[in-house]
Amino acid sequence: MIGVAILGATGSVGRNTLDVLERHPDTYRVVSLAARSDARRLAELCLRHRPDVAVMEQPDAAAELERRLREAGSATRVASGAGAIEALARDAAADVVMAAISGAAGLRSTLAAAAAGKRLLLANKESVVMAGELLLAAVRAGGATLIPIDSEHNAIFQCLPPDVRAGERPAGVRRLLLTASGGPFLGWTAAAMARATPEQACAHPRWSMGRKISVDSATLMNKGLELIEATVLFGVEPRDISVVVHPQSIVHSLVEYVDGSTLAQLSAPDMRTPIAQGLAWPGRIAAGVEFLDLARIGSLEFTAPDRARFPCLGLAEAAARSGGTACAWLNAADEVAVQAFLDKQLNFGDIPGVIERVMNDAPGVALKDLDAVLATDAQARARARAVLAESGGVARSGLA
Repeated sequence: MIGVAILGATGSVGRNTLDVLERHPDTYRVVSLAARSDARRLAELCLRHRPDVAVMEQPDAAAELERRLREAGSATRVASGAGAIEALARDAAADVVMAAISGAAGLRSTLAAAAAGKRLLLANKESVVMAGELLLAAVRAGGATLIPIDSEHNAIFQCLPPDVRAGERPAGVRRLLLTASGGPFLGWTAAAMARATPEQACAHPRWSMGRKISVDSATLMNKGLELIEATVLFGVEPRDISVVVHPQSIVHSLVEYVDGSTLAQLSAPDMRTPIAQGLAWPGRIAAGVEFLDLARIGSLEFTAPDRARFPCLGLAEAAARSGGTACAWLNAADEVAVQAFLDKQLNFGDIPGVIERVMNDAPGVALKDLDAVLATDAQARARARAVLAESGGVARSGLA
């Protein structure tokens, strides 16, 4: 039996991972689950999947989880705190670690899994965007296998030679092409986008995602962050990556080779496909997804992104070229600006401007260690909040 730890079990990636695992009870065993604060949902998952250990980041949530499990007669052991989540990532019982805790909170446990030599299924963007060099160093030192789970990077991984190593440019690759759905505002004018509400920005036409990543999709910042990730994961320069808008979300990314060949990975827009690929690599297992009917789909469209309407893409490319801590500044500025928009303290059209002002103050400093990365993140968030305050917040945005 292959032991699996799921860090971020109550999120969409975690729940989809459990759905795939449940289809293969003779091959995989859920050994541990971790989440931040949703004790009710984690309790339900524990009762269904019976892990040995469950960890909540917040102590109060852990106490509630333990109460719920004891009342239900569960034998699952409960722990709390970030240190306990890191312990799950290193636990010898876990052969595979799904790193799906979003935000900077997932950094330490992701690096711990890499250093422990696990098969690391990576769904934590921040580990790559904020601390990519540190992650690659941990993978190499620990002898881990890193498999990206984001649909775009997993598609690239599937189109690369089987001996690809994390962080090293594969031989013969000329260019990577990241596909973007275009988000909910693909056909909107700039003026209409500027007035968009959080509810409109979160209404993604293809994917069911959390609110923050839905807004990133609407600004195309998610594609910019994915471009940064691709430079780290596949050892390529930003100039070697192109973004194409593909509204059907059937082709998840492409790899162009020097001989003129272009390989693409196609599947229905369902996260269970990359999750199943990562779990079974180098083999394949059923994921429970709908299979493609190309005749019914009929045609696939590809266009260049409108950079005037989606300036976040250019901001991310500039950060990727700068390297060092610039990407951590970009990520922090984006998170603060997006949260302000979701809290109705900022117009949608003002998100790129806030990020750009923050990035103008970003120092060009090389990455040192994880503590320095987290300190950089805190510094960038403070600067982003100051920019919001300087802009007048709700009153200026017209959302009051």
